[in-house]
Amino acid sequence: MSNTSPFFFRQARQLLCGAWLLAGAHVAAGQQPGTAPGATLTLPEIIALAQDNSVAGQQTRTDRELGYWQWRSFQANYRPQVGLAGTLPNFNRVVTPVVQPDGTTDFRAVRINNSNVGLTVTQNVGLTGGQVFVGSEVQRFDDFNGQLRRYNNQPFTVGFTQPLGQFNSLVWARRIEPLRYQESQRQYVENRETVAQRVTELYFDLLLQQVNEAVADQNVQASAELLRVGQEKLKLGRLSQNDLLQLELNYLNARQARAQAQLEAENAALDLQTYTGLPNSEAQPALAVPAPAPLMAVAPEQALAQARQNRSTTLALRRRLLEAERGVALARGTTGLQASLSATTGYVNQAPNFGDTYLNLQNQQQLRLAFSMPLVDWGRRRAITRTAELTRDQTQRAVAQETQTFEQTVRTQALQLPRLAEQVARAARADSLAQQRYAITQATYRVGRLSLTDLTLAAAAKDVARRDYVAALRAAWVAHYRLRALTLYDFERQALIEAPK
Repeated sequence: MSNTSPFFFRQARQLLCGAWLLAGAHVAAGQQPGTAPGATLTLPEIIALAQDNSVAGQQTRTDRELGYWQWRSFQANYRPQVGLAGTLPNFNRVVTPVVQPDGTTDFRAVRINNSNVGLTVTQNVGLTGGQVFVGSEVQRFDDFNGQLRRYNNQPFTVGFTQPLGQFNSLVWARRIEPLRYQESQRQYVENRETVAQRVTELYFDLLLQQVNEAVADQNVQASAELLRVGQEKLKLGRLSQNDLLQLELNYLNARQARAQAQLEAENAALDLQTYTGLPNSEAQPALAVPAPAPLMAVAPEQALAQARQNRSTTLALRRRLLEAERGVALARGTTGLQASLSATTGYVNQAPNFGDTYLNLQNQQQLRLAFSMPLVDWGRRRAITRTAELTRDQTQRAVAQETQTFEQTVRTQALQLPRLAEQVARAARADSLAQQRYAITQATYRVGRLSLTDLTLAAAAKDVARRDYVAALRAAWVAHYRLRALTLYDFERQALIEAPK
């Protein structure tokens, strides 16, 4: 043993990665000593927890509620509005100039109250952008110095206001806001699936780190055992002092590697707990190795059809095109001729007593046409309109590009599913074979029929196969939830993914 080469010790270090590692091929990789099996968390449990309790999950609900109340606000614009307005009281005690009959001005002290109250019902007309209203108003005037009281009563007034040739915001809102509301509802479901995808990534990040931590822990045990055997051989003169020092160095390196693996596992656990809302604790959550993701073959065109029908992206692109067209209409409707027609009719009367104001009501009418038109604007109108048109054209090109990118993403994701399913199957088979090979190699080594190098290689292959299997599971599950988020369709159940009630 005194002539043992450095290659022996390099291989011995690799042996530390596999000795007494996880006994089964599919056990709870993250389960800690003393953790009850029932405490092991599964991927669906953590996803459900994150969707309901995490900051990201709560934000998705807030966004959905925001979209709902914006929709309610839009609907209210097309419903009758009832309002009460007035000034009660409106008392003045001042010295004010009063023009006399001969044209002179006299300053007199006055004490008056001029109050009014009115009730109005208005209704927007979405088709024309105008407004129809019905109202009633009472005005009371009191001159306390002259002991005078008068009432002016308009018990009934009806009228309308109609912009002519101007931008009609109500028409455009009726075209855009329903899309915005549907988009917010679909976006809520997408956000929940995005949360599921992110939780899956963090779940497997921690799971892989826990596998690495378990490997590192068993490495320490294996290196300690080799060091103990080496010390016994040194006493018997079958091992040199140099070789023993190398074994001790291997043991220290294994402990250092374990400390690093524990740190990385703790960081991964913190990331998972922070994102999902899991309660923080000193012990890492015990994670179960999930079964392979349900990656059935999905035709790219089928996935694309579901994505076009269900995703908020489709509605968002349509909304952006309409908003660009609205910008052009706004530029054209606010820079040229501005005209407004208003008309009212109703009854009015005044009297010293309020009851008398309803006697001998007099008819009143008002008709008004107001307009304004720039005569010289030095090209301002054309510049504003052209800017809006170019913005619309730019939006149309951007939407076309984003549509193409989105459709290609959906097709690519659908095409990846069969390949990922094959990778998981191969990784699972390789993991099983590596476990069996290591068991056989270990038994053969104990009876002295194999070298330490062969055992080291078998142990290293077993560790690599386990890590590769967990990595393949991660890629498959992330792809599974990504396709769900891209299409809002569950191809496993052949059903639309809907928001929880």
